[in-house]
Amino acid sequence: MSDSKTLRPIIEHTPFQTQPTQNVHGWERIGSVAGGVMMVGKGLRRGGIFGLIQVAIGGVALARGFTGHSSLKDKLEQGRQEMNTVRTKIERAGEELKNLKTKAEVVAEKATNTTG
Repeated sequence: MSDSKTLRPIIEHTPFQTQPTQNVHGWERIGSVAGGVMMVGKGLRRGGIFGLIQVAIGGVALARGFTGHSSLKDKLEQGRQEMNTVRTKIERAGEELKNLKTKAEVVAEKATNTTG
């Protein structure tokens, strides 16, 4: 038997647990609820597989509006933060390369002055 501490859960949270922090606010949240209601209504009227797809999309929008949390928005923000971290590292590396180039030019200038 494996140790239960080494297993990672696949589901991050369930509907009955406390939701993660809110990242959808104000008009965006109201728009999600309104759009979700419209999509569910259109999907129910339409019927069939495309209607079912509309109902599902509307349900996701409703959940996003009611809970105030969007996992997709969370993932996008994480990606943005990672990109900013990489950009900062690249900028630092560029500065270090510039400093190395300057030092190399100074050493080369000194070498040519002492030999010439």
